[in-house]
Amino acid sequence: MEQTVFYILAALVVGATLFAVTERHAVHAIVYLATSFFGLAVIFYLLAAPLAAVFEVIIYAGAIMVLFLFVIMMLDLGHPEKMRAPGHLDWWPALFLGLAVFASFAMLASSSPDRNPGVSGGMGIRDLAVTMYRNYGIAVEIVSFQLLFALVGSLYLGRRK
Repeated sequence: MEQTVFYILAALVVGATLFAVTERHAVHAIVYLATSFFGLAVIFYLLAAPLAAVFEVIIYAGAIMVLFLFVIMMLDLGHPEKMRAPGHLDWWPALFLGLAVFASFAMLASSSPDRNPGVSGGMGIRDLAVTMYRNYGIAVEIVSFQLLFALVGSLYLGRRK
């Protein structure tokens, strides 16, 4: 059962990513990319990595997508009101991806609870935090500064003359 869900989600992630890359409208591409991130989070959960799944949702589907959307809105890349209204064929990718996510969650919910992956005896959140900041504290701070510089740079590039 989990293997079937895994393959469905893998196809969903690949399909959503392809739609995100080939989409002409930037906001639609972000929605497809967020769908891909949520599907990837469920895959991480299926692989008994709930912490990676939570990080995928919080960091990528949350923070990075908001940053992308902020930059697109700030740079004023598209005007949806000037575009044509979506036709019936434009709804098929979103409908397909939504049904695939729903089917995956339904299959997970209907499976027996003893077969669902849970938190194993591996590293917990506290152990991960201690390891990250004890062994890799400088690297974590450098990455946080890089994200801050990227935000300041995007504000500088997007300001009005």
